[in-house]
Amino acid sequence: MALIEVSHLTKQFQIFKREPGFWNTLRSFVSREYETKTAVAGISFSIEAGELVGYIGPNGAGKSTTIKTLSGILTPTYGSVVVDGRVPHENRRENAKQIGVVFGQRSQLYWDLPMLDTFDLYRKMFKIESATFKRNVDFFIELLEMQEFLSRPVRQLSLGQKMRAELAVALLHDPKIVYLDEPTIGLDVLAKSRIRTFIREVNKEKGTTVILTTHDMDDIEQICSRLIMIDRGTVIYDGALSRFKSEYSPGHLLSVEFVEERVQLEEPRLQIIHEEGPRKQILFRHDEISVADAISYVTRHFNILDLQLKEPKIEDILKDIYSRK
Repeated sequence: MALIEVSHLTKQFQIFKREPGFWNTLRSFVSREYETKTAVAGISFSIEAGELVGYIGPNGAGKSTTIKTLSGILTPTYGSVVVDGRVPHENRRENAKQIGVVFGQRSQLYWDLPMLDTFDLYRKMFKIESATFKRNVDFFIELLEMQEFLSRPVRQLSLGQKMRAELAVALLHDPKIVYLDEPTIGLDVLAKSRIRTFIREVNKEKGTTVILTTHDMDDIEQICSRLIMIDRGTVIYDGALSRFKSEYSPGHLLSVEFVEERVQLEEPRLQIIHEEGPRKQILFRHDEISVADAISYVTRHFNILDLQLKEPKIEDILKDIYSRK
């Protein structure tokens, strides 16, 4: 059985319809009208232990609603959710012991406590054994490079330091699953790199299952091997990240600077889509012609000064998908 089983999950909310005006406000005290908003509409997927899954979609697609349901915060309207053999909203206490959650815009740290005291507080809260606690604290401090700010109150930490602390606290009790919602939002390049490395190492060393929701597609590319994409509450893609690139990408790009300014390609599988003087952008699909054959054709038939291969980026693919909806 998979670690996470989601079957036909549907979540609806009743939203109060308020009309403008004084008399409409008075009338609402006696009689109210509601409309039903469907945040998630029949989603199904399963996740095995140890997977690194990117859960993506545009704003309002239903990502946060799904995560809150998996966490036990929300109750499904229809369908079923089973996490590690438990129904989250029916077994919230037991479910909480097996998961870690990091929300990029919400903190679970205590403002006036230094991290050493926060670690000890969470040790007592989750009743972590002394040996496990020491091993994890030492591991996280080293991997996240936390030595310099362990004794400083949280209010004095930078955003990057706080996010490292959030990750350490969320994983202190060795959860089987960690839900990460925008864990690198607002961070600089170095801080993002540290956090991405940390997530990969924890998955490798402890086999922790990771579900990552983010709008930063570099996070997805560098952390995840599987992608679940939703839009308007439904799953529109579920599979390997590499297959997503292959199926949805318009192709690879060769950026070539020719010696001659005017160039005519006789190979129909290569298409010039943009040019600035002798610099040409050549598009091709790897299922029609291999990268090696595309480069070989260009270098054999023309004199070139520079050549760069650009693989399709998830962000560009998503822009194309969203623009067509």
